[in-house]
Amino acid sequence: MLEHLHIKNVALITESEIDFEKGLNILSGETGAGKSMVIDSLNFALGERTSSNFLRKGEKMALVEAVFTVKEEEILKKLEENGIPIEEDSTILLTRTMNQTGKTICRINGNVVTVGMMKECAEGLLDIHGQHQHQSLLNTAKHIQILDQFCGKKLEEAKEDFEVSYKAFQEIEKSLSKLLGDEQQRTRKIDLLQFQIEEIAQAKLQIGEEEELLETKRRLMNGEKIRNLTENSLCFLYHGTEMQSSSIDQLSRALQEVADLTKYDEKINHIYETLSSVYAQMDDVVRDLKHYSDTIVEESEELENVEERIQLIYHLKKKYGNNIEEILEFYQDATQELDFLLNSEEIVQQLNEKKKKAEKELLQKAEKLSSIRIEKAQEIQKEIEQQLWDLEMKYGKFVISIEDKKEITQNGKDKVEFLISANAGEELKPLTKIASGGEMSRVMLALKTVLAKADKIEVFIFDEIDTGVSGRTAQKVAEKMAFIAKTHQIICITHLPQIAAMADHHLLIEKNMEEQKTITTVTALDKEKSVSEIARLIGGAKITETTWTAAKELKEQANALK
Repeated sequence: MLEHLHIKNVALITESEIDFEKGLNILSGETGAGKSMVIDSLNFALGERTSSNFLRKGEKMALVEAVFTVKEEEILKKLEENGIPIEEDSTILLTRTMNQTGKTICRINGNVVTVGMMKECAEGLLDIHGQHQHQSLLNTAKHIQILDQFCGKKLEEAKEDFEVSYKAFQEIEKSLSKLLGDEQQRTRKIDLLQFQIEEIAQAKLQIGEEEELLETKRRLMNGEKIRNLTENSLCFLYHGTEMQSSSIDQLSRALQEVADLTKYDEKINHIYETLSSVYAQMDDVVRDLKHYSDTIVEESEELENVEERIQLIYHLKKKYGNNIEEILEFYQDATQELDFLLNSEEIVQQLNEKKKKAEKELLQKAEKLSSIRIEKAQEIQKEIEQQLWDLEMKYGKFVISIEDKKEITQNGKDKVEFLISANAGEELKPLTKIASGGEMSRVMLALKTVLAKADKIEVFIFDEIDTGVSGRTAQKVAEKMAFIAKTHQIICITHLPQIAAMADHHLLIEKNMEEQKTITTVTALDKEKSVSEIARLIGGAKITETTWTAAKELKEQANALK
């Protein structure tokens, strides 16, 4: 619902903070006081275009802020898709400014967005009926969605079943399209795949190979150092020098000396055992080192081979993946796709058989959707016509047209459109063709009354919906609006006392002079002041005891009806 509206430097409004409540919010006031400017400001915050005189004369910047609390998941999801963080309490703050050059800046929850993003994210927050064309019911594309919402769980379950089959059917068509596409393109694709497969296959890649090659390259590039260090190590350990015998020879002599020593003192037997173990380990080390020395070969040719292999892997990585695992995965996918294309004739035949079966199944499920819609549409038509009759449109006729599109889409095979005949003898025509403002207002109210529970939009705004209605019809309009207000927030600009009397929250729009400037103010009325405003609507500027009494009775009657 719309919680709050902050307007600053907009036309006749210097600055106004307006709080709205649940139920029916009425805006009333003298003609020309600026009531519609509140709706214009709200439209501005929703991303709609505005006139050049929107900015108050003499000011540098106009500002409108609108605060909504939202329950509808689709709206919150749309914000997330556009990178806008969701508040914990699901509050949405729309902010838009305009400077003297007409340039505007839009923000949602403090994040700067384009006007297009503002309109996209704000769609579904509210529905405006009246002078403005922000009306979801006039969008034919939405009629099937509204009807489906009314059809309830029975259609919901059927649609889920239909969607599974629809996706499977799309996959079959996608595969056929790939096979039956341009023959030259198919041939080029086969040639490319064969080249790619052969190139990867010839490389005979092994997982982990690149790491081993890099380690080998590092070793080979340091071959001379490795040989020198190996020879020096063997010299000290095994060969010895002219000046000094090797470590293993010295250790052998020391071991003999300790062996002789044990003949005289058994306490050092453990020393002899430890030294024997050290000698055996050193002997193993010398043997391993000699073997390592024998394996060292001239590195130039091997290094060249290693570098060529590394370059080959690098070349394949640039074309097929970031590592050998991804290259091999590409190879598997390419092999499967090539097999698919080379065996296309047989596969096409199989797919066509699958398509026939899937199409037959899909059509049956689409027809089930149609039957549910047709049954529900007949029920809704009668309800809406009853509402039109209640609103003094005695010859009003409403039809939900469901035509077969001859093609199946994600919603089935139905084209749904709401048609209306407002007067006797008139042919049925789309809602957009209704000429009379009064008729349009009553048709919209009848639709909203019946569709109130199904309509996911939480806020309805009726801008002077009382145009062209009076007397008994005005009372019926008021009652319908009060009914809708039980499940939705309504904001209504009106001149009719019958509608104003139904208010759950009454706001008065006034135009005054301050310091030689005209300003518009918005004031929330208590019960007594609301009755005074209703009395003004009944009798004009001069409120008599009679009009006061009539206004009080009208308010009491309205409270009794709610």
